[in-house]
Amino acid sequence: MHRRDFLKGMAASGAALALGGLEVAGVADNAWAGPSKVDIGQCKSVKITCVSETSWFDSAKMAQDIKNGGGAMVSHYDIPWSQDNIGGYSALIEVEHLDGSKHLILMDTGWKQDWMDYVFQKSGVDSLLERKKIDVLVMSHEHEDHYWGLKSTLKRYQNIPMVIPNTFYPEGKALLKGKYKNDKAKVENNIPHTGELVEVGANQVYKMYPGVAVKMFDVPILLRVRGEQALIFNIKDKGVATVTGCCHMGILNLTNWAARNIEGYKPYALYGGLHIAAFENWDPKFDDIINGLKRMKLSKIGCNHCTGWVWAQRAREMGLPILLGTNKYREYKKVPTTGPGAKENVYLRNGDVIVL
Repeated sequence: MHRRDFLKGMAASGAALALGGLEVAGVADNAWAGPSKVDIGQCKSVKITCVSETSWFDSAKMAQDIKNGGGAMVSHYDIPWSQDNIGGYSALIEVEHLDGSKHLILMDTGWKQDWMDYVFQKSGVDSLLERKKIDVLVMSHEHEDHYWGLKSTLKRYQNIPMVIPNTFYPEGKALLKGKYKNDKAKVENNIPHTGELVEVGANQVYKMYPGVAVKMFDVPILLRVRGEQALIFNIKDKGVATVTGCCHMGILNLTNWAARNIEGYKPYALYGGLHIAAFENWDPKFDDIINGLKRMKLSKIGCNHCTGWVWAQRAREMGLPILLGTNKYREYKKVPTTGPGAKENVYLRNGDVIVL
């Protein structure tokens, strides 16, 4: 994607979402589904552990880094990030199937390596990786806070199967191959990924396991990133849950896509970053998102990361089922500036668990 096309796409703010024909791809099946709805099967339950949602600890400082680096259209690979402010995003997902068997999915691998080493150890992810108990690493998108901590995963499990969007830039591909070092942005990896790599396109629904699928949206994203994918779970007797890294495709776009395209769709739950008021800047139009989600009659919303504390508070006040987090995050060596002292903890924070 050329810069001019990227900027056009950013201005279109989501016009590139394809809701038409779909390609359904399994591990060994690339059959076209056409315009019909996709049956992804069912699973029994989904348990999500927040390994880390603190990609940065001070939102104002993060915003200032972007401004000082040239603004939101500059590549994240060209910004000298404040190293004392960064952490990373990652979630451990345990899927129980109808027959009682289980799979473990790691979604995203964070940003700063020493922080990710720390939270991996604190959550037990380090041991799971070393013993090859995690079945797959699903990358939501190429953003620094979700992807640049890759070395923390690969040094423990070099051939872990991976699922990524097929829209990664050359720098992201070089990072994956263990051939990238950038002193300005402070990102590097010298451990090549040697496992199976699945690249998901925008015309696909990638069916990983019964009741578990990946959907990628080819949308332009700030800091010169392109494409984000979400995990979709169809949970027996409950409905469809989505798990997102940042949800740059837009939460209403994602849920509307699922409603139109997933066979037997029934709205149930959301988890992850929803990228609404990422830097705590309120806009009256955010009420429209709340009202749109209220019409869906969701049962659970576990939000964090880039959702915006200000939005989550208001959404809960307006009747959305925003789950409250615990104070477990206070046990971590660093805590975010947003949230402490609030009447309610409207984020599922580091160490919190949600069962769907």
